[in-house]
Amino acid sequence: MKTAVIVFPGSNCDRDVAVALRDVSGTAPAMVWHGESELPDGIGLIALPGGFSYGDYLRCGAISARSPIMQAVVGAAGRGTPVIGICNGFQVLTESGLLPGALMRNSGLNFVCRDAALTVENNRSIFTDRYQAGETIRIPVAHHDGNYFADDDTLDRLEGEGRVAFRYAENINGSARNIAGILNGAGNVLGMMPHPERRIEAAHGGDEGRRLFEGLLETVAA
Repeated sequence: MKTAVIVFPGSNCDRDVAVALRDVSGTAPAMVWHGESELPDGIGLIALPGGFSYGDYLRCGAISARSPIMQAVVGAAGRGTPVIGICNGFQVLTESGLLPGALMRNSGLNFVCRDAALTVENNRSIFTDRYQAGETIRIPVAHHDGNYFADDDTLDRLEGEGRVAFRYAENINGSARNIAGILNGAGNVLGMMPHPERRIEAAHGGDEGRRLFEGLLETVAA
């Protein structure tokens, strides 16, 4: 199965995601520059990596969301292709309208970089079916603008529809209701602030992130 990692100016986790996809699937992903207007043929999974695209000018992800390739990503997502946005990729997903809400500066105005405990809120999605509902996992975070915000009606809808995929076990950034990851209505787009690609082997301290990629790639390939 072909996968793709979208690379924006300022991406700095694109290689990490590419290595995770290669190690889990056995095939290196296509690295697609943001200035391209089309995705390679036959792409079954698209990843938007973390980093500081365009130096986080304006709002994090706001400029990248208007890159030429994002029209193709939005179109692919609309046709059911799975898309995962991690950290800055999550910000790009909200700015492009693929996910609701916005990512704001952490409440303490500090960059947070450490392992974070997450609870699995929904294990019935293609991204989370290798976890147990309510399971606590540890995934590294590294962000300054990881405070997920949406109005109360949107938050109620996300929770009511089971679209909260992960929640922080402790409030590390002021995120509304401790939300660490959300799904779109169709369940094929996931935005998460923690970095699962940094937790895929024993040398990383665990395989909690690997399980996400394994389950996702297996489901998509099937």
